[in-house]
Amino acid sequence: MVDVDVLIAGAGPVGLTAAAELCRRGVRCRIVDRLPERLPYARAVGVQPRTLEIWDRMGVAREALEAAVPMRGQLLYVNGARQARIDLELPPEVPYGFAALPQYDTERLLAQLLARWGGEIERSTELLSFEQDSGEVRAVLSAPSGRTEELTAGYLLGCDGAHSVVRRTLGLSFEGGALPEEYMLGDVEVDWDLPDGYGVRSTHVVDGRTDDLLVCIPLPGDRRYRMSMPTPPELSRAGANGAGGVSHGLSGDRGPLPGIEHIQAVLDRLSPQPTTASALRWSSVFRISHRIVGRYREGRVFVAGDAAHIHPPTGAQGMNTGIQDAFNLAWKLAAAVRGHAGPGLLESYDAERRPVGEEVVARTLRHARAGIGSEPEDRATQLLREAQLLVGYRDGPITGPGPAPEGPAPGDRAPDCGGLVHAVAAFPVRLFTLLRERDHTLLLYADREEHAAVFGAVAAAARSAAHGMLNACAVLGPGVRAPAPGVPAVRDGQGEFRRVYGARGGEAFLVRPDGYLGMRTGAAGGPELPNHLSALLGT
Repeated sequence: MVDVDVLIAGAGPVGLTAAAELCRRGVRCRIVDRLPERLPYARAVGVQPRTLEIWDRMGVAREALEAAVPMRGQLLYVNGARQARIDLELPPEVPYGFAALPQYDTERLLAQLLARWGGEIERSTELLSFEQDSGEVRAVLSAPSGRTEELTAGYLLGCDGAHSVVRRTLGLSFEGGALPEEYMLGDVEVDWDLPDGYGVRSTHVVDGRTDDLLVCIPLPGDRRYRMSMPTPPELSRAGANGAGGVSHGLSGDRGPLPGIEHIQAVLDRLSPQPTTASALRWSSVFRISHRIVGRYREGRVFVAGDAAHIHPPTGAQGMNTGIQDAFNLAWKLAAAVRGHAGPGLLESYDAERRPVGEEVVARTLRHARAGIGSEPEDRATQLLREAQLLVGYRDGPITGPGPAPEGPAPGDRAPDCGGLVHAVAAFPVRLFTLLRERDHTLLLYADREEHAAVFGAVAAAARSAAHGMLNACAVLGPGVRAPAPGVPAVRDGQGEFRRVYGARGGEAFLVRPDGYLGMRTGAAGGPELPNHLSALLGT
């Protein structure tokens, strides 16, 4: 027997997401990080609407909303003149907007969630080496005392960043390159009166070429921003590579750090209004690379987040993509630990997530070189893509059947809807409330009595095929009586579920633990649903 079911290297947002989801499902999990404490830096700041949906399912969205500030849009200036105001407006059925939250607060909230499920971060503990065979992973850790510890794990998840020990030990390729520019970051306050909640992008352009740049992202606080701009020559780290030859991320203490005077000099050149910077909390110099790992899995070892993909920070895609990596993998690992993983379940992690990583790396690189306006898509589609609401797995190996004349197809994100009324409650609830902290959820839409009458038997067969790892709920149309007592049901009081999902009477929808539609079938009482679950989770 192994010492621990899953060992996670790296306690950033990606590792913490995986650890919290695994612990919630009762998986024996250890998460280690070489740092003695959280870094107090506003590194990754943008939180996409899809990430907030994930946090809703995890049960931490309320705390995130309390700590974050809204990202309402961006103000664009060229040579001192305002060129555009971009408002980040999404369709009304999307429950969350764009937000800004410093990474240290994201890590704090996820660490609190992990503690709620009985887990904790082992600080000043580093993964030194590992080897694996078909039955286990054998790892060596450095303990805070300076001694080493050997342990066995069922699986290892590398969330240890761009300079990943896990990726390098596996010998995985990390193809790509580095951008030549260097940038500096500063977390400061200013005294301008630009509208709250808007980022600022100000450039100086000569003969069509940008030769100076200022990007400001709002942070919680009074006119507080994380600002990025080109590095002046006296602060350059040119020629300095990170671990493993990857030039990406903050430079740490490898040279002098930007001072308030360096940031003020750029503001004097590019600020839309005369302003004075103050209250510098931290600063750094950083380089940008664009790389993606050759595969996300090797045997019992997986990589996620920056260990798997790095790219320009345009559009705040990196941390959010990594959180989705972890959320996709955690439920699959939990099923494998329980002995209920079909032959292709763990393989589906690479098949589903690596194409997403490839698309994000390519898109952010295009935006870094040519701007977001270079995309051929209309603005509404671009926003949905930046919000990560268009990520899907229609062609994925574990996506089940189900033509969708209307509404989401199998593999698509399962959308939210409102107006669902429980017989005992005097108020409507959202679908996402019913899905919170759930594994697979079966939704059966009944617009006639005969549909509701078979729900109990359909749910029992599905639950048996899923080894009990399934919840079920009937969604009732107007005038349809509830199934037998004890069978969960809500009424589609305003017809929102039928409209959003394109639901037909007697149709069943299987929502995966990560919030994607696994399959849909109009023959809920037939063999398709239990057969799909048996193939997914093993017989």
